Amino acid sequence: MVPTIQELGVDQLSTEVRLALAEQLWDSVMNDLNQESLIPEQRQELERRIQLADASPNRGISWETIRKEARERWQR
Repeated sequence: MVPTIQELGVDQLSTEVRLALAEQLWDSVMNDLNQESLIPEQRQELERRIQLADASPNRGISWETIRKEARERWQR
């Protein structure tokens, strides 16, 4: 069974610290996934998305913008 955020005490942390923790958790998951083998179709899809991002770097939304908007939303 996965422990809850209450059991871990995460709910007692400030919003800023929880966001930083979420970033660290995401990064650790991505590191694990990067070390796992991908099937050819997954690798091909990732390469396609990288090419799209490289061809149009302004097309997406920066992490800074997403984080700023999320913080503003939760402070209402």
